[in-house]
Amino acid sequence: MLFNYKVVTKEGIEKKGQIEAASSDIAVATLQRREYVVVSLVPDNKKGFLASNIPFFDNVPMKHIVLMTKQASTLFEAQVSAVKTFELLGQNSESKGIKKALDQVTEDIRGGTSISGAMARQPKVFSDFYVNMVRAGEESGKLTETFMFLAEYLERSHALTSKTKNALVYPSFIIFTFITVMVLMLVKVIPNMAKIIVDSGQEIPAYTKVTLALSDFLVNYGIFLLIFVVIAALLVWRTLKTGTGRDRFDQLKLQLPGFGKLFKKIYLARIADNINTMLTSGIPVVRTLEISGDVVGNAVYKNILQDAVEEVRGGNSISNAFQKHEEMPQIMVQMVKVGEETGSIGTILKTLARFYNKEVTDTVDTLIGMIEPAMIVLLGIGVGGLLMSVMIPIYNVASGVS
Repeated sequence: MLFNYKVVTKEGIEKKGQIEAASSDIAVATLQRREYVVVSLVPDNKKGFLASNIPFFDNVPMKHIVLMTKQASTLFEAQVSAVKTFELLGQNSESKGIKKALDQVTEDIRGGTSISGAMARQPKVFSDFYVNMVRAGEESGKLTETFMFLAEYLERSHALTSKTKNALVYPSFIIFTFITVMVLMLVKVIPNMAKIIVDSGQEIPAYTKVTLALSDFLVNYGIFLLIFVVIAALLVWRTLKTGTGRDRFDQLKLQLPGFGKLFKKIYLARIADNINTMLTSGIPVVRTLEISGDVVGNAVYKNILQDAVEEVRGGNSISNAFQKHEEMPQIMVQMVKVGEETGSIGTILKTLARFYNKEVTDTVDTLIGMIEPAMIVLLGIGVGGLLMSVMIPIYNVASGVS
């Protein structure tokens, strides 16, 4: 929760600002630790319509978090103090969201809060994974190495996610173009041609009748179809916001022809990379599995990792826990088992992460190679077929064929 405060410093200077805390008591305590005399503290309820109603406007682009983490790693390696590090990062950040979060982190650290504790108060920028990694670095005295691990991990994760998303941009554009062109032709072009065909009095072929009927439907009832599509999209969006709807959608993604295998490899790469990074940083196994479940991004694999948490707490191994789920491939189960037996599970998982990252890259490249020509052919057939269905009868009229 965000509060607006007015304080007086020990030098007698009045100062105003904002602080984020779980409650007003925590906010007051934090300000007092900074040796401020609190004059007033009120909740900040001012939010723009877009910012308060559309979650997208609260999101911070991952590329900015990656850049910030790399810069933090460099500054810590140069033995710059934590306060100065986050102050510099905040001043030089291009993202307003990160700048605001880092300014607050700097103030919290000055007030005596640990780095991980200050970051935990900025969940829009620093995930549970990020905070726990930093906490492990603080506890082990390896904060510089931790930020280096984080920078490398986030860069790999961002590159993998970006490549997958970019691969879907071109097919999405082609599909959107195809639908737009077809609708415009059926609504604007075909009705004019239909008059010529109908007035000619000739026998209209079946395929032309279908085209004319579709055109007539869109002209007369298109607005109702659009309303139906919008309502259906909103209902789907609301359903996906619920736990049950999201779980079903996550299951469906893994079963999609062609794309299902791609999604599986993405999640497996993420799991292997997460567990390797956290175990290498000294985070306990149970906590590692819990955090990995929270950040994997798929309900199916989250449930698998939650089951693994209970199994490990009960004295079972990770490999035995994974083996109970068909979504976990045998190669991963066996390699994790080897890593547990030899004490080199971090190295094994690092190898697995590289393997699945390469698999994702190769799969994406293959899908792009297949989708692009298929989409172009589909667009050509659709538009060409539509034109031919009305041009042939018109040609027959012009040539005197009955």
